[in-house]
Amino acid sequence: MTTIPYTLVMVPPLPAETHSWPERLGLAVPGIKVLCPETPEDVRAALVDADAAYGTLTPELLDVAQQLCWLQAPQAGPPPGFYHPALVRHPVEVTNMRDTYTDHVAAHTMALVLALARQLPRYVREQTAATWAPDWSDGAVVPLAEARALIVGTGAIGAETGRLLAAFGTQVEGIDARVTAAPPGFVRVLPPDALDRALPLADIVILAVPHTPHTEGLMDARRLAAMKDGACLVNVGRGPTVRLDDLVAALDTGRLRGAALDVLEREPLPPEHPLWRHPRALITPHVAGVGPHAAERRFEVLAENAQRFADGRPLINVVDKSLWF
Repeated sequence: MTTIPYTLVMVPPLPAETHSWPERLGLAVPGIKVLCPETPEDVRAALVDADAAYGTLTPELLDVAQQLCWLQAPQAGPPPGFYHPALVRHPVEVTNMRDTYTDHVAAHTMALVLALARQLPRYVREQTAATWAPDWSDGAVVPLAEARALIVGTGAIGAETGRLLAAFGTQVEGIDARVTAAPPGFVRVLPPDALDRALPLADIVILAVPHTPHTEGLMDARRLAAMKDGACLVNVGRGPTVRLDDLVAALDTGRLRGAALDVLEREPLPPEHPLWRHPRALITPHVAGVGPHAAERRFEVLAENAQRFADGRPLINVVDKSLWF
């Protein structure tokens, strides 16, 4: 197979983990020329003749990149604004970094589920106050072997979380716009229009969906009110899927057992926000993906796609730009 020489631009700002990537790409992919411009002027100049790019392209930069064919997003779910209208209209093919930290996020999700199920947030607060107040009531825990979980978003992370939950004996159902076959551990996967029917039946609702035009504000006051009394909400997908003001109001009523959030509608969460001190809330600061090997896995995705692009083969992790994932 003949490889085609081409130019890839690494668009700043770039994290320290990527500093070795240009040299490694040059060794791994014959014919590739990797440019690492630093100033805004140099970035624009480099993009004029670029065939590919890694990073975020504003509308202004995209306008310069007239022959760009491939853009590698630096995250699985880039921040709001990445998929701006000009990028959606542009013929450039976009790929993302999905499935590079599935194991880490799924493990973190299980930690949040178990914490809510066993009242750990309450006991941690009582530990800091040196209060010995065991709760021996029947409702003190959520027995996972008798619980129903609804995982909204059954991609790699949602599927792995469901597999882990099923090992506890939990009945797991999914909601997904693309996946139809039930992954291991799932009873079934339903289409998005079944969400309102499924919510009132779930003891645990886990959000693992990306931020898209269709998922923004997914869990609002109406849907939170539709959840089962005593249910738990866990969000490890993207913050804009849950309306925080509506969640605070729902927690204040006491209907929900609790909410555990690793991603929030506003990040960082302002110090004065009531969720910080809410007795039914557990917050971690967007760290579910933290763990070893994540940077190397991201490089492997970039290197794989760089070689495929040179060979003229289909890329992996291709995004539907209009849907943002």
